[in-house]
Amino acid sequence: MARTLRVLVGKPGLDGHDRGAKVVASALRDAGMEVIYTGLRATPEAIVATAIQESCDVIGLSVLSGAHETIAKRILELLRARGAEIPILMGGVIPPEDRERLRALGVGAIFGQEASLQEIVEGVRQLAASDGDADDQTHHEEGIQ
Repeated sequence: MARTLRVLVGKPGLDGHDRGAKVVASALRDAGMEVIYTGLRATPEAIVATAIQESCDVIGLSVLSGAHETIAKRILELLRARGAEIPILMGGVIPPEDRERLRALGVGAIFGQEASLQEIVEGVRQLAASDGDADDQTHHEEGIQ
């Protein structure tokens, strides 16, 4: 029997809108995953500490504020400092010109708003099963919101 995947869905920064993140969290639960949702305005430190404490397989970040690069850098720095190898994916309002920089930082996947819930579920599964890189998931325009 396969182990249940554990996914943290985080809303870092000052975003005040989390409907999309909650919809994605529900889809992941419906797909048999255990989801830990941080709620609004979670700090990178809280996200990393929770992901490690909860033995998460993947961290999904929803960023609508435009601070996606700063947040990704900080979370990846904190993960490295703690010796944690947990792949992250991002969604939200992320301009196409920022995606390659996010990938270069170590973000494993970026989902666009046109991504179906099934694509996101499969992307999470791929990240959990891989080295943290879901190459085919980077073409989406926006994503987990």
